[in-house]
Amino acid sequence: SESAVSLTGTAVDCTQGTYFYKTISGATTLTFTNPAASGDVTSFTLELTNASTNVTWPASVKWAGGTEPSLTATGVDILTFITRDQGTTWYGFASGLDMQ
Repeated sequence: SESAVSLTGTAVDCTQGTYFYKTISGATTLTFTNPAASGDVTSFTLELTNASTNVTWPASVKWAGGTEPSLTATGVDILTFITRDQGTTWYGFASGLDMQ
C-alpha cells in the first residue's frame, strides 16, 4: 500500500506517490513534476476540496472535449491524470465531482 500525499505547495511531484490531496482556498496554479521517462506511464489521482474554478492547470493537460471540468466550490472532487511522454501531454479525467 501507499500513503496519500498532502500537497503543502502547488507542485505534484510524481516521485512522491500516486494519490495527492489538497484543500484550495483561493486561486491556485498547479504544476506536475518528475514524471517517468517517455515510453513509461505515470499516473496519479488528485483529491481537491473546495476547488470551484480557482485552479489553473498546466498547459500540457488535455481534457475530454477540450474543456476542463467544473469543480465543486464546497465539496470534494477527484481527478486522475496520466502521461506516457514524460509530461509533454497529460490526459485529465474527472473521476468524481462533488463527492458526498
